Amino acid sequence: TSEQIEHLHRRFKQLSQDQLTIRKENFDSIPDLEFNPIRGKIVHAFFDKRNLRQESDGLADEINFEDFLTIMSYFRPIEMNMDEEQLDRFRKEKLKFLFHMYDSDHDGKITLQEYRNVVEELLSGNPHLEKESARSIADGAMMEAASICVGQMGPDQVYEGITFEDFLKMWQGIDIETKMHVRFLNMETIAHCY
Repeated sequence: TSEQIEHLHRRFKQLSQDQLTIRKENFDSIPDLEFNPIRGKIVHAFFDKRNLRQESDGLADEINFEDFLTIMSYFRPIEMNMDEEQLDRFRKEKLKFLFHMYDSDHDGKITLQEYRNVVEELLSGNPHLEKESARSIADGAMMEAASICVGQMGPDQVYEGITFEDFLKMWQGIDIETKMHVRFLNMETIAHCY
């Protein structure tokens, strides 16, 4: 809505310090992101050209307000008047955004190493969990992904990684539409930092 766009524009101006673009370092002033274990991946996703709906791979050095709106559109809530086709497209857009967060080398699949990196980051705040335990969790989850996506594998088969189609299968039945949101847009939070 125009009201939401106005709110986002105020937040954009606050983050950019009244500049025409936002750079990665502008996200350093967001308290809600400060202790998020995957903070780097979240910030990276804002500058990922795939998420900006550009044809090329790589990262943008800065984003303008239109780019910011594009990224924020992935987090908008479901509209009650959406039909099944719109809901399906909406869901796939959100999942594509998440997929890009995991697929750090932009090759179209999430490898075991990429998945390990994310799990290790997520669990890094837990002092009671060793790195080997995090790796075991990631390995087990990747084996489960392989069984969901490929089925029973032969002893000589190697699961190369999770493709986007596999990713869709894995998220089937999980309500991503209401779980994927952004809390750091709260303007009062940043106001306390001044």
